[in-house]
Amino acid sequence: MATAALTRAGTAVLRARAPGGRERWERTNYAGRTVELYAGPAAAVAVALGAARIRPAAGWAGAVAGLCGAYDDLAGDHRRGFRAHLGALRDGEVTSGAVKLFGISAAGLVAGALMKERVVDKALAGVVIAGAAHFVNLVDVRPGRAAGAVLAFGVPGMAGSELAGVAVGAAAALLPDDLGERVMIGDVGAHALGAAWGAAVVAGSGRAGLLAHAAAVVAAAVRGDQVSRVSAAGGWGFSRGRPRPLGSDSFGSEEGSRHSCE
Repeated sequence: MATAALTRAGTAVLRARAPGGRERWERTNYAGRTVELYAGPAAAVAVALGAARIRPAAGWAGAVAGLCGAYDDLAGDHRRGFRAHLGALRDGEVTSGAVKLFGISAAGLVAGALMKERVVDKALAGVVIAGAAHFVNLVDVRPGRAAGAVLAFGVPGMAGSELAGVAVGAAAALLPDDLGERVMIGDVGAHALGAAWGAAVVAGSGRAGLLAHAAAVVAAAVRGDQVSRVSAAGGWGFSRGRPRPLGSDSFGSEEGSRHSCE
């Protein structure tokens, strides 16, 4: 797939150039291993370009979601969960989580409005796109979880939407190195993949499908702590080695993409 090839090529280019120095592109993961950050931005660019070729609105959503995720990767603080970030916002502090919440939500609503014709469908589509971006980030608490989830949910949708192939291609390119704990996709990669998958769902669904998916992603957001815990425990079936018990999980919060940032 073109998106897979572009993801791999972008990763190779970033690795060769390492803008700002290699130390900026390395993190220590939950197991104490050093992982690289090149794959996340490469996947976000590939997803945005690939989606834009099919549906410009979907490319827009993927690009904004990736940018908001990148900002959180660079400027994120210790607060987790929407309540903490909204509480800080009430006190006059704009956190990286608030930027993600409003930025990705706005991008999802704009993309949904452009991809559907009726008002109700536009609103539901926006919820699905933004919610899918958040969901993929929620499950990105261990290696391979985010890419694995996009593959698991995206492959069945490839028959109904060409956009699904964009998300699946990038996820497939990421999965081996992510599972091998050589890379971390970060918020930038997780959010972009999720937005692309959400756009694919929107493109291939009528109102009933939109309603079902919107309800699912909202429920996942409400139960974000439990979603992340299940993912960390190995519940998705994409795992390297033996899953740790729930009691040993240190990432049970409402925001993901922390499998390599303790």
